[in-house]
Amino acid sequence: MFNGVVQVQASETNAGQNSKNKPNLIVILTDDQGYKDVGFNGSTDIKTPFIDVIANEGTIFTNGYVTFPVCGPSRAGLLTGRYQGRFGFTSNPSPAPDADVGLPSSEKTIAEVLKPAGYTSGILGKWHMGGHADYHPNNRGFDYFFGFVEGGHRYFPEELTITDFSEVTKWSGWYYTKLMRNQERIETTEYLTDELSNEAVKFIEREKDNPFFLFVSYNAPHAPLQATEKYLNRYKHIKDKKRQTYAAMVSAVDDGVGEILKTLEKQGIDDNTIVFFLSDNGGPETKNASDNGELREGKGSLFEGGVRVPFAMRWPEKIPQGQVYTNAVSSLDILATIVGQADVDTSKNKPLDGVDLTPYLTGENDGLPHDALYWRHLRKDGQAVIANHNKMINLKNKKFLYDVANDVGETESLGSDNDTYKELNAGYQEWLKEMKPTAFVTLLEYKKIWLKQQKSKKNKNKKTKP
Repeated sequence: MFNGVVQVQASETNAGQNSKNKPNLIVILTDDQGYKDVGFNGSTDIKTPFIDVIANEGTIFTNGYVTFPVCGPSRAGLLTGRYQGRFGFTSNPSPAPDADVGLPSSEKTIAEVLKPAGYTSGILGKWHMGGHADYHPNNRGFDYFFGFVEGGHRYFPEELTITDFSEVTKWSGWYYTKLMRNQERIETTEYLTDELSNEAVKFIEREKDNPFFLFVSYNAPHAPLQATEKYLNRYKHIKDKKRQTYAAMVSAVDDGVGEILKTLEKQGIDDNTIVFFLSDNGGPETKNASDNGELREGKGSLFEGGVRVPFAMRWPEKIPQGQVYTNAVSSLDILATIVGQADVDTSKNKPLDGVDLTPYLTGENDGLPHDALYWRHLRKDGQAVIANHNKMINLKNKKFLYDVANDVGETESLGSDNDTYKELNAGYQEWLKEMKPTAFVTLLEYKKIWLKQQKSKKNKNKKTKP
């Protein structure tokens, strides 16, 4: 765990050189990865040498946050640069391909924002923004899609046997769907993480002469815990089988990150490519053996373990190497950063909630990127806000206030009967007025509907049997 102000360990940068080309943007997003499960955050049993290159040759954000502690809403916030509550994306959506379930067309994705500026965009892996054709990545600004539209997936190609959602006969059966290349189902032969990494290399090679945005949306290390012997053999020393497989899955991602970075260098576009690395939420420690370190709780929680994630950025042309940045930043800032640095006209778009991080990392701005960051968790009746180092959490009838700079594990609440809590709560209530209710059928709501339908089908079949 790092503390203090920005610490510059090295300064090898071409910040003084202004490129004529717009910067490329690559966002590498993992799924359910623990805060401590990268080398740059102190992992000792899992090695991430290539992910660590992004951090060591760029900036480590020790207080890097996502907008929700579960994947669907978190990804919606990242992709739009806006709090997902503004458009009712408050929970994981139903996986069914329904026309009214997904990221609304009133919101623009990063790909849609960048397209008028001449960018080509690709997404590889997990989409989770709606299964209906209207929400397909190709209809949301992405020129190329290779992956799956649902929220989770199996990793071994021989298990991918379903060609259409209508074939699903058991809960979570959509994990077995064949991958899609754009809108066509295809056969694959490799471990899923390797497939996605290989596609990333091909995309970069194809688009090297054009400004591009590439969203490498890994589903690893999300359950099911599956890894090939190649990666498992690296972690024979880990005796806990769940942790061993989890480590192997992270290692597969790390190899992929290495191939991406090598390809950028080989194609001569390394210096002018912004690369972000982060997880979509904190690790669910009891489910996939992830490790959030000192942080309290994990996935699904508004405590730090649910929303503070491994987060790093690298841009050799502009950002000095070896920085550790401790002010709070957000996944919302990714879109704002590329918009600011590529001179993208967003005057006709809805206002972004993120900020361009570049001036904070180059030393041009020594203030705080955000006065406050906010979270809302409707299902848990949860509210949270962080301003500088003070964090307020309301969970039903329980009220908490923490100084996360000195109590990162949120072990000792400072109480709610003080001016700091009251000020944070008042600001939160004003922000809350701008949020909307849930806009679609959620995953949990759909599960009840689906199980009821399955029960009805079984009863009907019993009655029709001779």
